[in-house]
Amino acid sequence: MPHSVILGTGSYAPLRVLTNADLEKTVATNDAWIVGRTGIKQRRIAAADEATSDMAAAAARRALELAGVAPTDIDMIVVGTVTPDTPTPSCAAFVQAKLGAVNAFAFDVSAACAGSLYGLSIADQFIKSGMVRRALIIGAETMSRVVDWSNRETCVLFGDGAGAILLGASEEPGRGVLAAKLRTDGSMTEILGIFGGGSRRPLSPELLAENGHKIKMRGREVYKVATRLLPEVMRETLALAGVTPAEVTHVAAHQANLRIIESAMAELGVPMEKCWINIDRFGNTSSASMPITLDEANRAGRLKRGDVIAMMAIGAGMTWGGAVVRW
Repeated sequence: MPHSVILGTGSYAPLRVLTNADLEKTVATNDAWIVGRTGIKQRRIAAADEATSDMAAAAARRALELAGVAPTDIDMIVVGTVTPDTPTPSCAAFVQAKLGAVNAFAFDVSAACAGSLYGLSIADQFIKSGMVRRALIIGAETMSRVVDWSNRETCVLFGDGAGAILLGASEEPGRGVLAAKLRTDGSMTEILGIFGGGSRRPLSPELLAENGHKIKMRGREVYKVATRLLPEVMRETLALAGVTPAEVTHVAAHQANLRIIESAMAELGVPMEKCWINIDRFGNTSSASMPITLDEANRAGRLKRGDVIAMMAIGAGMTWGGAVVRW
């Protein structure tokens, strides 16, 4: 039976940099407060004419170039996003057209910050079934468009960007995606989300006036949930893969908050130096976060053949999960 291996990675970040010093001019916050609680020093902001599909396509092109694969050789495109260009068609459809991936079927996954991890697991199943030979998984977000810039609790956290992972079918034993676990607890929907603009509360002048179409978050509750659930699901995933925490070579973690990552790594007993950190430069890019970190580590030469890579992410829903890959 075929299994999935990672053929290439890619990422993209907009040119504009928004620093903590910039935010000090608009909301009641300061650099020491932001860095101390989150580890974030700056984030990237998309240009006015830049949409999520533009960033997604840019990251995808880099992954295809690294792998030496043509867009026409892609069978499947999955885009994890909560900030698509339009409610419909999907962001993935726009990406397919921009890449010229005419042989690929394409769809979006809405799993918030865990979107690219969900997409990876879904694509892995398609490859294992034999229905797909090559799949492009992209996490892409324009979070700056859904942030309430007057709310200092959330506006300091998020940034824009995209990351891509190209999966391919292989018969080589012992490599590729070894295991994945996905979880959802819908009883926690109220602690993080965008609660206006859908069928429950359609767009209206009143909704817009109260910023009901922007991100709302109960930060302390999210922190407590994340620090409990991430190490738990990662232990389950490692056990499913037959790998111990001591055997993990590298961790590609969703960059939501540096303190959450530090807590999860300590619980797992994996040294922090095994985890690529870029939250200081990009902030929380939601579904783009995990594939961006993987691409940066890959291009820095940190990932070697045979390395065991643990991936973990958690987001609104609450949705979370883990994956284990042998490089």
